[in-house]
Amino acid sequence: MAFSVNGELVTDEALREEERLIRPRLEQEMSDLPALELAERVRQWARENLIERITLRQEAQKDSEPVPAEAVEELFQQVRTQSPGQSGCVAPVSDEQLRSELEVRFKVERLLGKITAKVAAPKNKDISDYYVKHKDDFEQPEVVHAAHVVKNIDENTTEEEARAAIEDAQKQLQSGTPFAVVADQLSDCPGRGGDLGFFPRGEMVEEFEEIVFAMKPGEMSGIFRSPFGFHIATLMERKPAGTRPLDEVKQQISQQLAEEKRQKAIEQFLDRIMAAARIEEVQEVQA
Repeated sequence: MAFSVNGELVTDEALREEERLIRPRLEQEMSDLPALELAERVRQWARENLIERITLRQEAQKDSEPVPAEAVEELFQQVRTQSPGQSGCVAPVSDEQLRSELEVRFKVERLLGKITAKVAAPKNKDISDYYVKHKDDFEQPEVVHAAHVVKNIDENTTEEEARAAIEDAQKQLQSGTPFAVVADQLSDCPGRGGDLGFFPRGEMVEEFEEIVFAMKPGEMSGIFRSPFGFHIATLMERKPAGTRPLDEVKQQISQQLAEEKRQKAIEQFLDRIMAAARIEEVQEVQA
């Protein structure tokens, strides 16, 4: 049944569309519920979602502060280059209507920014306490930091040609040319000096990992073969399996706790405006 939120009509069609959008996720998360109970849960969630969005928009539109025209124009140009799914505009809209909707979006984001602006950054004690309580989350397997030069074998390069090319790279390395320079100039994966960053076992092909995980930091391999082609690798660093130290994850924890505090502030604000909203059931007039 249709209803109104502070006098704004929400049609039954809008409710059904919201149900359609959220049903796949809820069906997956609540697969153990009987069909009738699941359908009722979907309808309740759809209704709550609509009330939340409408009350938030209504609250944002109370802000009389002008919206910068350049900000709206920037958003407009971004949306016009996106697909409907990316932009959130499912149905085609006129330029005028789109700009009007974008002004509202801007006001909503500005309101949310004001709500979260006063949220204090997590204290060091909060970060330390979280680390102690969630140490298992920071366990990591053995990882290595490596770089490589690779000559691929494909439809354009025979095995003989790839072998000859990797041997040329090896000669340059043996003559003292820095590994990163050779990788950028001769590798089929140039850029970043062939740096692959840190990785655990299971992320690279087996042939590559067998060589790299057996090396010592500072060591350079000979030429070896993988399904992709020929490689020369160097090991830069190795980190044993264990718990990542607090200093290494402190920023990550701080960002997570800050985001949780921001979300809580927004949820509390939404709870207040939704509780104060006037919700009335409405009998739609059939055309």
